[in-house]
Amino acid sequence: MNPIFVAIDTPDLHRAAALARDVRGLAAGVKLGLEFFCANGHSGVLRIAERELPIFLDLKLHDIPNTVGKAVEALAALRPAILTVHAAGGQQMLEAAKAAAPPSTKVVAVTVLTSLDQEDLRSVGIRSSPLDQVKRLAELARESGIDGLVCSGAEVAAAKELWPEGFFVVPGVRPPGADVADQKRVVTPAQALDDGASILVIGRPITGATDPARAIREIVATLSPDSEKARIQA
Repeated sequence: MNPIFVAIDTPDLHRAAALARDVRGLAAGVKLGLEFFCANGHSGVLRIAERELPIFLDLKLHDIPNTVGKAVEALAALRPAILTVHAAGGQQMLEAAKAAAPPSTKVVAVTVLTSLDQEDLRSVGIRSSPLDQVKRLAELARESGIDGLVCSGAEVAAAKELWPEGFFVVPGVRPPGADVADQKRVVTPAQALDDGASILVIGRPITGATDPARAIREIVATLSPDSEKARIQA
């Protein structure tokens, strides 16, 4: 199966629906984040779900356990394939999110955003490297009973070594030669899969292309058979 979830980051419902239509049958699913959800809410997610594509709802929930649990309950009717929370919310929060999620929803914990580097972490009081912070949060997430992690391709191999059965979402993936924009820790799609990614989240190289369908086909063509085999067996 194609491991690519296309990140549709726009408040424009019609634009989002058109992109979902363009990648249907080519992508594993689509990722809808805060920008889309704040503009369109539940009804917008249901509109995109009409395209019969799995929905990755990337809201990065982070609050006290009771609030996050209630928020996940409120989202349950949308039946997202994947839902994000922040690992930094702690074990009780992660447990509450998993307990409230539908059985079909994978709850995954965001570790260190791909827009951050070591200097950014230091500026908010974290002295660890991004790698050490991801490893620390991976152990916490595994102990909480959720399904997996969101981490950059630079750390996914180490996370998978700590958590062989985990489900690993890797954003900030860029094809060779693509503009990295505001991402700071990026790898190619093939490298991310080789290192243990379960799915890849790719946005602008596809959604910003003149022909999104062609763009996703070209990215898939860069994935080696060995990468695909390793991902399926994981």
